[in-house]
Amino acid sequence: MLSKKEFWIGLDDTDSAEGMCTTWLGARLIRDLRAVGFLVKEARLIRLNPTIPYRTRGNAAIAIRASGDPDVAFAHACTLVHAYADFRCEKTHPGVVVADEQLPPDFYFKAVTSICTISEVEELLTKHARVWKGFKLGRGLIGAAAAIASVLPDHTWEFLAYRDESRWTTPREVDPESLFTSEAVTTPHTWDTVDWIQNSVVCVPHSSDPVLYGIRGDSPFAVARAASCIRSESYPWGQIWLTNQGTDAHLVTGTIGSLEEGSSYRVNGTVLKQPVTGTGGHVSLVIGDEGAELTCMAFEPTKTFRQQIRLLIPGDQIIAVGSYLNSTLNLEKFCLCSSEKDERRTAPYCKTCHKQMTSAGTGKGYKCRKCGEKAHEPEIVTHRREILPGWYEVPPSARRHLARPLIRRKEGPANIFFTG
Repeated sequence: MLSKKEFWIGLDDTDSAEGMCTTWLGARLIRDLRAVGFLVKEARLIRLNPTIPYRTRGNAAIAIRASGDPDVAFAHACTLVHAYADFRCEKTHPGVVVADEQLPPDFYFKAVTSICTISEVEELLTKHARVWKGFKLGRGLIGAAAAIASVLPDHTWEFLAYRDESRWTTPREVDPESLFTSEAVTTPHTWDTVDWIQNSVVCVPHSSDPVLYGIRGDSPFAVARAASCIRSESYPWGQIWLTNQGTDAHLVTGTIGSLEEGSSYRVNGTVLKQPVTGTGGHVSLVIGDEGAELTCMAFEPTKTFRQQIRLLIPGDQIIAVGSYLNSTLNLEKFCLCSSEKDERRTAPYCKTCHKQMTSAGTGKGYKCRKCGEKAHEPEIVTHRREILPGWYEVPPSARRHLARPLIRRKEGPANIFFTG
């Protein structure tokens, strides 16, 4: 008779840039376990630190809380990994972990904000796990353990529709119009299905993996309702996941001059220089705090978000949010907290002729070319700012999985501006 012990099982690192998907393997495991009498109580899709250089695609791990025989579940999970993981990829190093209860949450917080090592996870598993198995280098043990250890003070939900195996390498058939309808019907309770400004689809992958589309939202009911609006090729099954996506779980508060490579931050700073547009359309911004400086970047794929950066001027006070790599903060969003007056020095107008004067030479002030009247000081003109205080974000097509969209903000300045 099947034991009904409650346990957690985690999986990670089974996919590659060419295909496969850890969430598909987790959803397949859920279906297989239910088929033999397991009670599946919870299914988590956990995104980890997005800056890790050896991640495969979205750096997602899964954790399942179930009731049944944990050793049977472990054996079957290992069988699925053997059968489906993309072992040909040099970055793919799967891991399977089973624990009788959740692992210490500190490990999750480190895995989502910093870097964990294989030796660290092996020490953790020796103390707290029931059984585990690493394949190749076993790096997937880190994500599998972190998913089991996850604590979600904020959470969202995602419905993932999975394609029939025979279709994995064929073009996806999803009606774009129905995706726009789906988001229109369920917004603001779902997001990132489409990009309205760019008039493009966001939720349908492009790689040869098992996912047909994914709908993100603030409840399982919202994502299910959104999925019911979508017209697509038939698919055998889907899965609703509890997830840390869209929560900013990867962010920590940092100080300019004390940031660590490979982590993501919120930092306060003052704009020091006029933003510069470089080769390829990338925009750089230099901010500072107490004598330390930080270069921030808005890359070309962020589209008109870059224009909001270009509107900043020296003296503006901002909160910059993004990942710190190669001594640069790659922006995901920013808040203009306090805006400086845009005051510019210009040649004064002649009081007699009402014409703008011209320079009379270095250090000689200004002179009216028509009547000869002179002036010593320039005129200070205040220009109307084209940006208001508030939050600005990258478009859905450029948003990271973990980045919290502004539609979900519950605090901060009231003004929220959506860019595309």
